[in-house]
Amino acid sequence: MLEITSITLREIRLPLREPFRISSGTMTERRIALLELHDASGVSAWSECVADDTPNYTSETIDTAWLAISNWVAPRVFGRTFDAPGDVFAVLEQDFRGHLMAKAAVEMGMWGVEATRLGVPLARLIGGTRQTIPVGISLGIQASPAQLVEKVRAALAEGYRKIKLKIMPGKDVDFVRAVRAEFPTAPLMADANNAYTVDDAGALVAMDDLNLMMFEQPLAWEDIVRHASLQKMLRTPICLDESITSLARAQDMITLGAGRLINIKPGRVGGFAESLAIHDYCEAHGVPVWCGGMLESGIGRAYNVALASLSNFHKPGDLSPSARYWAEDVVTPEWTMSTDGMVTVPFDTPGIGVTVNVDRIDALTVRTVTLNR
Repeated sequence: MLEITSITLREIRLPLREPFRISSGTMTERRIALLELHDASGVSAWSECVADDTPNYTSETIDTAWLAISNWVAPRVFGRTFDAPGDVFAVLEQDFRGHLMAKAAVEMGMWGVEATRLGVPLARLIGGTRQTIPVGISLGIQASPAQLVEKVRAALAEGYRKIKLKIMPGKDVDFVRAVRAEFPTAPLMADANNAYTVDDAGALVAMDDLNLMMFEQPLAWEDIVRHASLQKMLRTPICLDESITSLARAQDMITLGAGRLINIKPGRVGGFAESLAIHDYCEAHGVPVWCGGMLESGIGRAYNVALASLSNFHKPGDLSPSARYWAEDVVTPEWTMSTDGMVTVPFDTPGIGVTVNVDRIDALTVRTVTLNR
């Protein structure tokens, strides 16, 4: 039985090794909300809220999530006992719309508590089977095609199994063509982060002969119908990311033919219970999934790695090692990748699989609050 007695929220500021640019902006530092959940049995576990500091990926931000967790999410789990962490999401959804990243931070933390309490690895608790996972890298928008080519060259030399190229109108066709010309067989994909409209389809069609693994989220985040129209124009599979906020949205995508792959980010869909439901539905319908990233610290990465160990995660995930983004992570051991581009799932370590460096977190913390039942 799960019974959460307190949740401590911390905001840390974690500087990136280098600026990371996508179509909606550039980030040089990550504001991250971390949670430490305590159970009545004396067990605790850490989790992470993946919301950005601005509403450019979803309408949520770290500040709205902080408010939602404090005022609505935590009070809904306090004073309750749950038979299993899979029961939490339904309680958080009842008469409480939106705020999926805030809900996910608490819901996933409760899976972490349960794994720790039972003394089992998180991946095993959720049904994971794969002990190693292929790793992809996400490369931000570069100033020139030549600079992007060199970034890709370095990533391939490190062993990455998939190269995601961020694109936007004006920084797309020439950039991706330059990379494909230099690396004819490299596993490439392009991620637009909602930057296009159907009127811009010509740019995507112009890249349709480049043997890309996928175009990720080219159109607006809430638009399933126009993605279906766009997919009919393209041989390259469309992968939906921001559009998939629930199992129902995944069902809509498959029914309408709006895409052929799904990027499951557990923080985007409200946590593990909904992620597992999407995974199972896609597997039953022959739709591959993979796990994207939100520039998480090593804590958030632990949950993504566990999720990506499930059987239908056929494409390499955005599970880059800690050193890709951070000079020093907040966990030990830091996440690493083998020379052939694989990350090891901690199947022999109970809980989330890594030890949280509390001293490092304390040094980075800019605000904190403890919520009690």
